[in-house]
Amino acid sequence: MPKVKTRSAAAKRFKKTGTGKLMRMKANKSHILNKKTRKRKRNLRKQTEIDASNVKQMKRCMPYM
Repeated sequence: MPKVKTRSAAAKRFKKTGTGKLMRMKANKSHILNKKTRKRKRNLRKQTEIDASNVKQMKRCMPYM
């Protein structure tokens, strides 16, 4: 059976934790930052867990992760 390729776009965007959860960075931190509060921008720095509804798709994109 041939190996399954990892989607490199997904591999760049998601990281796996020690417990096996997939983490992603939050959106809305690239531009138009003047109107966003300091607190909001600070909270956008943090990573967050992928929603449970998307985990199955992401595991298919990254079979060896």
